[in-house]
Amino acid sequence: MKCGLTMAASKMLMASFTAFRPLTCAASASYPARLAPHPPDLIKWVRREGGFVHEAVKIAQDSSFGLGLVASEEIPKGSELIVLPEHVPLRFDSIESDGGDGVDSVLDDLARLVPEELWAMKLGLKLLQERAKTGSFWWPYISSLPETFNIPIFFPGEDIKNLQYAPLLYQVNKRCRFLLDFEKEVKRALENLKSNDHPFGGQSVDASSLGWAMSAVSSRAFRLYGKKLRGGNYNDIPMMLPLIDMCNHSFNPNAAIVQDQDNRNMKMLVKVVAETEIKENDGLVLNYGCLNNDLFLLDYGFVIPSNPYDCIELKYDGALLDAASMAAGVSSPNFSAPSSWQKEILCQLKLDGEAPLLKVCLGGSELVEGRLLAALRVVLADDIETVQKQDLNKLKSISAEAPLGIANELAAFRTVIALCVIALGHFPTKIMEDESLLSKGVSDSTQLAIQFRIQKKSVIIDVMRDLTRRVKLLASKETATSQG
Repeated sequence: MKCGLTMAASKMLMASFTAFRPLTCAASASYPARLAPHPPDLIKWVRREGGFVHEAVKIAQDSSFGLGLVASEEIPKGSELIVLPEHVPLRFDSIESDGGDGVDSVLDDLARLVPEELWAMKLGLKLLQERAKTGSFWWPYISSLPETFNIPIFFPGEDIKNLQYAPLLYQVNKRCRFLLDFEKEVKRALENLKSNDHPFGGQSVDASSLGWAMSAVSSRAFRLYGKKLRGGNYNDIPMMLPLIDMCNHSFNPNAAIVQDQDNRNMKMLVKVVAETEIKENDGLVLNYGCLNNDLFLLDYGFVIPSNPYDCIELKYDGALLDAASMAAGVSSPNFSAPSSWQKEILCQLKLDGEAPLLKVCLGGSELVEGRLLAALRVVLADDIETVQKQDLNKLKSISAEAPLGIANELAAFRTVIALCVIALGHFPTKIMEDESLLSKGVSDSTQLAIQFRIQKKSVIIDVMRDLTRRVKLLASKETATSQG
């Protein structure tokens, strides 16, 4: 049977797998249905498999993230919350081997076609294999996974446009193109296979099922230590951690993942340990990483308001910077035609020369990316001797107050402010318009797209406010110096 859902994401359901794992059609508008209408009790399964789950840890509905883990009573700091033995995490070990026969060989060959930046697809192949397999060891876990994911590759075309942010649109289109191309590679690899060698039990795999698997992994997997390498280091390997992956995200986590070893058999253990005292009814939260909203939306399907690590990407472009500088009142800027000594420094900053890295960022922890700030200070400087006296790292630091003089610093900051104005102008709507749209009630995907672009505009505005404050302080110092 096939589901007749109206959500755009339903296109990505694995309809071809329904002969083995019938999909439920009871999808919720707010929280997507699980793969099975009544999945097995995951806590009981983990305990039955030799794992440990603290008696106060329960699965509950979270108003922001859907299902999550909560404490039913107070839990002391340092307590072990969940412990998974080595055989419970789902991982793709065969890709590390020297090759294999039949099923393993086919999966290995397909995984080698996946670019490293889309690593989630490699483990996704293993997930699809286990999903298709009747009697899979991991079915109690897999059956509890969502049947749809509200992330940009599943958005309707109109909501992809609603993101209004070119770098993210590029990533969404790149992932969609990959899935369509990879579908062809998979079908080519599967045709004419003997049934015993077919990694998906004879079932066809398309871009929809591949997209589901990649999304399930990217939103839930953790990269942990794998095998010990020569020299004492470890390689990292993505793992899906049943139950643990129901801990939601916070930049102020109350729990952390720890890899340990079972003293009885020396096998790996994956633990979640309370980093703080956890109060009754508190959710168990982990820090997924210091990520910007692009990655949170692409991989996890949510946007964090006032994310301290969010930023906007710009291209270092001489003509654009000349226009911004002139708008800021700088006379005759020469970003388009830097002098030879300036060009030499720009090469050191990887903003000129062979294979330059022209992507620069505003916002986040740096406010203005160091490479961009150094370039502005250098190109807006007149005196080569003054520049050469300064260490390049100092020129990249915003905390180094006016290393090339107050006039130079004012010109650099005002140029960035003008750059922000130009960047804001590329968004077709204003924040007030976006907030008005949200208040009228929109679909889940439209809501996420609007929330995302509001946060991007807010990043730009915050950078402008911070730099405007710095400009006022510098201007007052310049005035006091001239009067003194």
